[in-house]
Amino acid sequence: MSEKITLKISDGSEMLAYVARPQGTSKAGLIVIQEAFGLTTHIQRVCDRFAKEGYLVISPEIFHHTAYPGFTAGYEDFESVKSHYTALTLPRLEADMKACFGWLENNGVKKIGSVGYCLGGRVSYIANSVLPLSAAVSYYGRIAPDLLDRAKDQHAPLLLFWGGSDKNIPIADTQAVGKALGEAKKPFTNVEFSEAGHGFNCDDRPGSFHAESSEQAWGITLAFFKKHLTLG
Repeated sequence: MSEKITLKISDGSEMLAYVARPQGTSKAGLIVIQEAFGLTTHIQRVCDRFAKEGYLVISPEIFHHTAYPGFTAGYEDFESVKSHYTALTLPRLEADMKACFGWLENNGVKKIGSVGYCLGGRVSYIANSVLPLSAAVSYYGRIAPDLLDRAKDQHAPLLLFWGGSDKNIPIADTQAVGKALGEAKKPFTNVEFSEAGHGFNCDDRPGSFHAESSEQAWGITLAFFKKHLTLG
């Protein structure tokens, strides 16, 4: 089951979010965070896929301050999203993530994780620095250099996916993330797929999608969430 809901944010704004519900009652929930191109049909399918695994899922439209409800753009049209991307601020993103976390708690969820893709991977890391998550996953999120100071604030174990052929995120930046987390003594796992580039998980992006890496990452992600989000 899926639906769109409206969340009230602490800054007085309202935000649409896509919700995917599992069959039966779930005690574990996920915040699934969009790419830079909006809450696309691809991200909605990802939400549905996690719901089929038993998670209650919420995916917010994080451009809600500047874009109309339901806004998406084509994957080759970054110019259309640039103004929305650059208008994002840390306080706004933190407020959005707190609203999603609160909604999951109010729906009976006991353990909550986050997973994000590209821009969403960055936001998943931000969420893990301000929320008492039980697990956080970032797919090729741009974290270094400006968010390295949040390594010390990470609450839950992190799973980080990188593309070894990613032209958007230099290898020095991925290494800097691991170094910062290691120095902060935070539990994390780095996974690099040597043949994959940026956006390798998105099957709606023929030039970026790498089927083998995507399939392997899905299995690793499910195992990670099973370990950290299962009630003991």
